[in-house]
Amino acid sequence: MSSTKITNIDAVELQEGIQNAAFHEDDDDTSDASSSREQQATSVSVTRPEENEYTQIKPYAGMPKEVLMLYSRKACYRVPREIIFWLIIACTLALIAMTITIVALSPRCMSWWQLSPVYQVYPRSFKDSNADGVGDLKGIKEKLSHFEYLNIKAVWISPFYKSPMRDFGYDVEDFRQIDPIFGTMEDFDELLASMHDKGLKLIMDYIPNHTSDKHIWFQLSRNGTEPYKDYYIWVNCTRDKPPNNWVSVFGNSTWEYDEVRQQCYFHQFLKEQPDLNYRNPRVIEEMTDIIHFWLKKGVDGFRMDAVKHMLEAAHLRNEPQVDTDQDPSTVDTEFELYHDYTYTQQGLHEILTNWRIDLDAYSREPGRYRFMVVECYDYEEIDKTMRYYGTSYVTESDFPFNFYLLYLPDDLSGNQAKSLVHLWMSNMPKGKWPNWVVGNHDKPRIGSSAGTEYIRAINMLLLTLPGTPTTYYGEEIGMVNVNVSVIQDPFGQHDPSNSRDPQRTPMQWDDKINAGFSDSENGTWLDIAPDYSTVNVELQQADAHSTVSQYRALSLLRGAELALSRGWFCFVWSDVNVFAYLRELDGLNKAFLVVLNFGEDTTTDLSSVTELPDTLTVHLSTVPISQKTFTKSRIPTSRGQGMLLEYSTNQRFHLNHASECYVSEKACYLPALDILYKC
Repeated sequence: MSSTKITNIDAVELQEGIQNAAFHEDDDDTSDASSSREQQATSVSVTRPEENEYTQIKPYAGMPKEVLMLYSRKACYRVPREIIFWLIIACTLALIAMTITIVALSPRCMSWWQLSPVYQVYPRSFKDSNADGVGDLKGIKEKLSHFEYLNIKAVWISPFYKSPMRDFGYDVEDFRQIDPIFGTMEDFDELLASMHDKGLKLIMDYIPNHTSDKHIWFQLSRNGTEPYKDYYIWVNCTRDKPPNNWVSVFGNSTWEYDEVRQQCYFHQFLKEQPDLNYRNPRVIEEMTDIIHFWLKKGVDGFRMDAVKHMLEAAHLRNEPQVDTDQDPSTVDTEFELYHDYTYTQQGLHEILTNWRIDLDAYSREPGRYRFMVVECYDYEEIDKTMRYYGTSYVTESDFPFNFYLLYLPDDLSGNQAKSLVHLWMSNMPKGKWPNWVVGNHDKPRIGSSAGTEYIRAINMLLLTLPGTPTTYYGEEIGMVNVNVSVIQDPFGQHDPSNSRDPQRTPMQWDDKINAGFSDSENGTWLDIAPDYSTVNVELQQADAHSTVSQYRALSLLRGAELALSRGWFCFVWSDVNVFAYLRELDGLNKAFLVVLNFGEDTTTDLSSVTELPDTLTVHLSTVPISQKTFTKSRIPTSRGQGMLLEYSTNQRFHLNHASECYVSEKACYLPALDILYKC
């Protein structure tokens, strides 16, 4: 063939094939073709020796794989490629290490029961959906938007089990049925589903101490039917002589003679509420199965009622009298005895700890932690209350209810407020989470016991203290006790001065008939408060300075500000009028000073608190004020006023005043990365 007809392009294309090893096949079938190409290459080499080497100096679009591989081995391409590769590896490892470090150093995430107030609904009085004058489950569902408005995430609903209603649901006839007055199981399922759709959690009331005397267990037990014979506490006695001097919460003897069994059974509340026998393992198993029944339905936790009453001493000795000189025959109230043999007996905490384990078994799904709170009025014996937190080895309840702020009206002052807060914080086990209560279905409303002018300041106290506040329905709008025309409460029928009806009256939604609680033309189960036309949800929501609007603002702020939700709490001042404290977080330059007036008009001088800057800004005041900044040496407050003051500082009060400060779980804020870390 003629070599003079080969162009430069032809030479390049030809040499690509010649110099690429991939084209040199060992196959015998291609040996002739290879020989021919070698001859062509020789011919070209002889004719144009200057084109013996490949002269293309840059990669080009569409080049074949063989050319790309040729260039990839050159140092100018190989070295950058290797540098980029190892940089990617190093960055990946650094990212993994950083992630592990952040996770390891991050404080525990707050659970849903810590993120907002717990709101107690008394179902008979919250909302009536069927115009029978009594609240029900459908009524609660109708008002779920109210919880959203208040930034409430957790709702505790008082008992709605099937019941003869001798104690309005606390006498349970069947733990697995809904009482018809409240609706059906389908109504409950729909309520629970609707709450979960809105991100709300439902806490059920669980009554472990006793049942109704109408419960099938008691009916079989009084007949001596096995295995129910010993489900309750039976002892030999006569109709006129009880086994000992034990007295019930409602007054008079805890023993009731039963004509059928011809023995006495034990009851710490009404005679229609016989106590279960927790020394019988079958009873524990039965009550545990009931917990599982509701957990499987999807409830998010339990408030466990009257737990200190669950066990009694087996020896049945007389309890010692408070007044040893009192005639024993006149002892007929619980406060006339020391309850050494009927309250908080050995073995109680083991039962509760096992129930906590059961709840934990249902808490493995992310975001579905099952909450447990216990009710135990231990009065001066606060160490007994603290035991319900568990120990350093075993967890029990997430917290026991803290009822000590209920005593604030007994000596309303700044000093009393500090004393009651300090009582809990100084006794609480290290690292545990506090709780605050100022009202419930058993105690007078705080607006009546302390005075309506202090309602807003007390709400500010609840929502700015560390821990979980508990709000009884109506406290967010300032409801007060009502003198009802007809006493419904069995406790009140026994002793009218202790009736619980005044704090259980229907929720005041608007100024329409029955305060918007019910469309009933025959009235409601308890009287409507006479002030409902001016104290109601609808009216207050339209007023930015109302009690409910301020409650909402504080609830939202508590969820938004790290210093309020998980920061340090420090006492800075208390006197006969004012209680003041700080909320601060390490690394965060924003902090808050809370000043609450539980006395008379006064001016507070905090110039001795060197960690405070000279000027403080008013974030929220419970009464309208025109002044927006104050110097720390002159902070004026009027009777019942609460102020939330904001300030910026890099100084930390708790570092110099450890004995005055508390935190459940210490954390620091890193502003550069906007994260929290353990410190």
